Amino acid sequence: MIRLFAGLALPEPHRLRLMGLCAGVPGARWVRPESFHLSLHFIGDIEEGVADDVDAALAMVAAPSFSLALQGAGVFGKTDKARVLWAGVMPNPALIQLQARVESALARAGLAAEPRRFSPHVTLARLRRAPAARVEQFIVDHAQFRAEPFPVEQFILYSSFLSSSGAIYTREAAYALD
Repeated sequence: MIRLFAGLALPEPHRLRLMGLCAGVPGARWVRPESFHLSLHFIGDIEEGVADDVDAALAMVAAPSFSLALQGAGVFGKTDKARVLWAGVMPNPALIQLQARVESALARAGLAAEPRRFSPHVTLARLRRAPAARVEQFIVDHAQFRAEPFPVEQFILYSSFLSSSGAIYTREAAYALD
């Protein structure tokens, strides 16, 4: 079995900028900067043979390259029960189109569609009993966060290994955008 997801890598300057946001919330398990990414589709645990089908399907995705900008911060879940702190992504039709094409390719390969609506973000931390006031203050403090646009010229198939210190991601394949 292998645990996979499709996503976008972030350039090092953007990972360093995001790292600067990662403080000030007790109960936060901060993501390591080398693990920052934007998920396009979580595939999950699959057999090795199915992984070959996933790779072949993703290799057929055709989409144009584009620029992407990060902006703002937020949470998944209500602030008193927030589960994830994230950095947001400026609205981008090309990103939405790429995600839809990735999902469609994976469906043709026999994988189930993602049940949740696509909400582009970069996870900064997973939260466990974080004080609501500190979570709210984090969002206020970083509401005006902006990072320069960066070019997106490929998307990546990652494997994910869950360890006690957090997930470890490995690039399995890269797919060029037009």
